[in-house]
Amino acid sequence: MPTVMTAVQWLSRRAKDILVLLLATMFVTFVLQIVFRYLINEPLGWSEEVIVGVWLWTVLWGAAFVLRESEEIRFDIIYSNISERARRIFTVITGVVLMAVYGLSLPAAYSYVTFMKVERSAYLHIRMDVLYSIYVIFAVASIARYAYLVWHALRGDTVTPQTNPSELGD
Repeated sequence: MPTVMTAVQWLSRRAKDILVLLLATMFVTFVLQIVFRYLINEPLGWSEEVIVGVWLWTVLWGAAFVLRESEEIRFDIIYSNISERARRIFTVITGVVLMAVYGLSLPAAYSYVTFMKVERSAYLHIRMDVLYSIYVIFAVASIARYAYLVWHALRGDTVTPQTNPSELGD
């Protein structure tokens, strides 16, 4: 198991590295657009395409591979006041529902993404299937994540994070 954990940690760090590169790309492109538009008076048409595409990839890549379970949004006012057993039941219910939703949407999403290979962006001529492919990656990663959470919840493991602010550490 140590080699598997080492590989998972290495992959986690690479996912974070990719997220940092995406954020840096978005920031640099944004600054370039400001400089060219307001200082040089020569707006860059391609910058909006880059920013929107990179933003899409940043959000879905981060949600799929970087965001930890403790960083997910919850109804803390309810979640913090129920027992661990009830949290596991909620984890199983929400996990199964989300796996079903992502699983049912996956064929249509894949079909749409592959169909979009005929379209290209206006300035950079990036194939739209490449741009939208992140959704398929996100959906598959989300199914795997929720399968993991459901499995551990069914085993009785504590997989749900502590959400009571008074009990959280620094």
